Amino acid sequence: MSSVPSDTGQAPAPDPVAPEVVAVVGPTAAGKSALSIALAHALRGEVVNCDSMQVYRGMDIGTAKLTEDEREGVPHHLLDLWPVTAPASVAEFQRLARAAIDDIRCRGKVPLLVGGSGLYQRAVLEDFDFPGTDPAVRARLEAELEAGGPAPLHARLAQADPVAAAKILPSNGRRIVRALEVIEITGQPFTASLPEPVPVYRCLQLAVDRADLDVRVEQRVDRMWAAGFVDEVRGLLPHGLDGSLTASRALGYQQVLAFLRGECEENEAHRDTVTGTRRFVRRQRSWLRRDPSVRWLDGAAPDLVEQAIKIIDSAGGVA
Repeated sequence: MSSVPSDTGQAPAPDPVAPEVVAVVGPTAAGKSALSIALAHALRGEVVNCDSMQVYRGMDIGTAKLTEDEREGVPHHLLDLWPVTAPASVAEFQRLARAAIDDIRCRGKVPLLVGGSGLYQRAVLEDFDFPGTDPAVRARLEAELEAGGPAPLHARLAQADPVAAAKILPSNGRRIVRALEVIEITGQPFTASLPEPVPVYRCLQLAVDRADLDVRVEQRVDRMWAAGFVDEVRGLLPHGLDGSLTASRALGYQQVLAFLRGECEENEAHRDTVTGTRRFVRRQRSWLRRDPSVRWLDGAAPDLVEQAIKIIDSAGGVA
């Protein structure tokens, strides 16, 4: 695309450099999946999943994983990678996602990175290495978590690295354990292991949001229950879901597991899933609003797809 000379005597503005990756982000239930399918058809794109729980096999209803029919023939990558017993590995996800993106681009297609997991997205798009792990340290911290819950560990983190403690929810035992592990094996604050972002790909981020998400979240949870979500969770028990470190803490799954263990009534599990999802939506928005490069779209707009394509075109199309 060439610039049109101006008659003001000033040099024309340079053409934008086309993005190599289009990321479709935004809070839960805003409409990311639907937009990604439409964009894939319009741009000859393929979807690279960036939802940290859709990587688990069998976790379908509770993660709103698209069925084969709902994918409308669009190739999807990084779904159903691991059994529910596998612990989260952002470093492994980073490697697999970049390999998928590079393969898609080599075939002349457009990678669409789709999902609401901010850490996973950052791991894919930015150049930083993850500190290693120490199995002995990790096992000891996980045993402390199992015995005493996350609160004492979060208090320890607040003393060792107040910045990290402020960013990690006191209830997020998995991330607290990881932060303490990194501090112990590196001798540095956990935040020191996450440097300033250096992009790996030129990326255009399109964030989908809408004003009626509170209602949509409740409707989504209702649909999950109607689709047999409780039976899905029950069916994953023989595969080790209840004892897993990561998958068992997923929104909805954690609440249904509590019901199946007899710790609450089913209606309480449903209610807590709605409440927890709404809380998560607020955290997702907060994460995205810290990035001024994100382009926001109203998921309720009748011309949503056209608006998204217009933004992509104004950024120089796709490389």
